[in-house]
Amino acid sequence: MLHRYQIIQAEWTVTVNPNFEVLRDFAVVIENDRIQTLIANDEIAELPCFPEAEVIRLPGCALLPGLVNSHTHASMSLFRGIADDMPLMQWLTDHIWPAEASWVDAGFTADGFRLAAAEMMRSGTTCLNDMYYFPDEAARSAQQIGMRSVIGLIVLDFPSVWARDADEYLHKALAVHDEIRELPLVTGAFAPHAPYTVSDEPLRQIAMYSNELDLPVHMHVHETASEVAEAQQKTGLRPLQRLDQLNLLNPNLIAVHMTELDEFEIERVAEAGVNIVHCPESNLKLGSGICPVAALLDKGVNLCLGTDGAASNNDLDLLGEMRTAALLAKGSSGDASACSARQAIEMATINGARALGLADRIGSIEAGKKADLIALDLNNLNTQPLYDPVAQIVYAASSRQVSHVWIDGIAQLWDYEFCRIDSDELIAKAASWAQKIRR
Repeated sequence: MLHRYQIIQAEWTVTVNPNFEVLRDFAVVIENDRIQTLIANDEIAELPCFPEAEVIRLPGCALLPGLVNSHTHASMSLFRGIADDMPLMQWLTDHIWPAEASWVDAGFTADGFRLAAAEMMRSGTTCLNDMYYFPDEAARSAQQIGMRSVIGLIVLDFPSVWARDADEYLHKALAVHDEIRELPLVTGAFAPHAPYTVSDEPLRQIAMYSNELDLPVHMHVHETASEVAEAQQKTGLRPLQRLDQLNLLNPNLIAVHMTELDEFEIERVAEAGVNIVHCPESNLKLGSGICPVAALLDKGVNLCLGTDGAASNNDLDLLGEMRTAALLAKGSSGDASACSARQAIEMATINGARALGLADRIGSIEAGKKADLIALDLNNLNTQPLYDPVAQIVYAASSRQVSHVWIDGIAQLWDYEFCRIDSDELIAKAASWAQKIRR
C-alpha cells in the first residue's frame, strides 16, 4: 500500500543543504514523491497530515539524500571480471571492444542495466549517469526498475552495434532524447565517448545542440597520460585545449576522470564552470592516474563521484568510492585535511545532482525536493562508538548498512530487502549471459 504521507524519523538527518546541517531527532515529512518539510520529532503530532501518515521509525540510523553516481556504464556489469589487471587501452582494444562487438544488443543492454541498477540501489545510489549503447533500452529499463537516471546519448566516429558513423549516432541521439522525455525518472545527456574517438565536426554539433537544448555533455577527458601525449603528437593540442576551441568548456560539460591536469588547465576548468567526475577506484585499478582532487576543490570546481563500469572497477558501490576518494586525496596531496568527510558526501550527492542539472530536484534533503533518500544503520560494531555521524559514514560505514532506499517517494529497499526487484531473476540472467560469453 502506498501512503500519501510518510514521516521518516531517523536518529540523524544529514541534509547536505547549503549549511550542511546534521539534525538530531528530526523527521522528514514526505507527501507523495516530494519532501514537504523537516520537523523536530516532538512536533510531528501537530502536523495536519499526522493521523493519516505512515510513520517510519529508524533508531540508530542516519538519513541521507540518495547517492548520485555521476559516471557509469551500467550494462557493462555483464562484463564484470572478463579482463582484469591490464592498462586501459589494452583492456579496451584487446578485450572490451571485441566483446561488445560480439555480444552487445538490446537484450544485453536491458539485462545489464537492471543488474547494475539493483546493485547500486542496494548500496545507496538513487540516481546514475550512464553512457552506453542502446540508450533507448537503458531508459526503458531505468523507468521499469525505478532508478532515476540520466541516459547518455552515445556518439562515436566509428561503427558499432548501435550506429554506423557520427551522423547516425547524432540522429539517434536526438530521437532518443525526444522519446525519453515521456519517462518521469529519466533525462538525457549527450555522451561523446572521448576526444580520441570523436572528431571535431560531431563535437561542434554537440556543442550547438547542448546549448540549444540545455543538455549536459558527458565525456571521458584526460583519462591517462598517454591519451594526452598522443593527442599532442597528432594535433599539437592537449585534449582540453581542443575542447575549449570547440566551445565545449562550460557548465554543461561533465568531464570524467581528468587525471592529467596542469595548473593552467585547473584554472581554466574552474573559470569555465566545468563539472569533473572523479572515479578513484577504476582509475587505480587501471593504473590510469590520480585526479588532483585537492587542487580542484581549492579552486571551487564542482567535483563529483562515479564508479565507472563494473568491468573496470569491479563493483558499483558509491559509498566505498567516497572513502577511497577522501583517502586518496589526502595521500596524493600530503594534506590530511584534503577532501574532508563533508566534501566526500557532497561529491556523492549535491555535486552530482548539480552536474546533471538535477540540483533543484535531488541531492539534498530540503523541502520541495524529490524524496530520493537512503537510511544507513550505524548501530553496528564497525560504526560504534559514534561521535560524528558524517565522519563515521565516510570512514567506517559499509554499504551493507544501507537499510532503506526511497526513489521518488517509493520504497525500493526496506529493512535490507528489495521491495520491487527479484534479485534471484537478475542473478539467473547474469549467469545465463556469463555462460554464453565465456564459451
